Amino acid sequence: MVDFYKYHGLGNDYIVIDPAKLSFDLVLNEENIKLICHRNFGIGSDGILFGPIIKDNKISFKILNPDGSEAEKSGNGIRIFALYVIDEGYVTSDKFDLYTKAGKVKIEVIDKNTNLIKVSMGQYSFINHKIPVKLDCTEVLNQEIELLGKKKIINCVNIGNPHCILIKDKISKDLALKLGPILENHAIFPNKTNVQFVEVLDRSNIKIEIWERGAGYTLASGTSSCAASCTAYILDFIDNNVTVEMRGGKVFVEIIGQEVFLTGEVSRISKGVFAGEFIKKLVKY
Repeated sequence: MVDFYKYHGLGNDYIVIDPAKLSFDLVLNEENIKLICHRNFGIGSDGILFGPIIKDNKISFKILNPDGSEAEKSGNGIRIFALYVIDEGYVTSDKFDLYTKAGKVKIEVIDKNTNLIKVSMGQYSFINHKIPVKLDCTEVLNQEIELLGKKKIINCVNIGNPHCILIKDKISKDLALKLGPILENHAIFPNKTNVQFVEVLDRSNIKIEIWERGAGYTLASGTSSCAASCTAYILDFIDNNVTVEMRGGKVFVEIIGQEVFLTGEVSRISKGVFAGEFIKKLVKY
């Protein structure tokens, strides 16, 4: 039996927990999710991927944030889980579908040697009620809000989950750490939001810093890359094919009409079992 597997996508690390392989009955509540993800008291990760949950020949899984909440979608999480179901023989084709809280995503394995995986991330929308955002506008593009006593221009998009994007001449980790948590929990976002700070390098390249909802400062994020790219594209800063540079590495985003495609590598780290004393904490209600 194996209790957990660990993978990462450009430094964005996830623990995969397969309910069919657990050696005990895991209580997957908020407290236990936080404990497993804790980098001192647990295994340590940016989240948990729980699955596969197979019903009617459909493979679904849950994306759980380290604060105990459930995410609708994660570009890195999806690619990691795609590699897991390939590794464990749940799928044998190079093209298949997975299901998250946000619905179906299409998977294509581009290169098995480098674990390069392409995901159809679905359609994007800047419509305020679809994100959702409490602002008096239809599309949330170049909207002004007050932040720390100053006016800031924001853009917001839904790509299966909500994102707030600020385009800057220069970005930094310090900027993400300062403004990220404030924007994540801002009153205009009823479901909170992911936050990206974007620096446009040229028509084919952007750089981003990421504050992830429920996880905090993050080295890489697939949905963040897509959200940032869609925003820069709609505002005519970039073309429809773009390389996104993050602290953890690079991914490639292609925008065709309203649909967004994400391509990037993922890597295996380890697999293991929970110690008996740790399991005792996880089976308590």
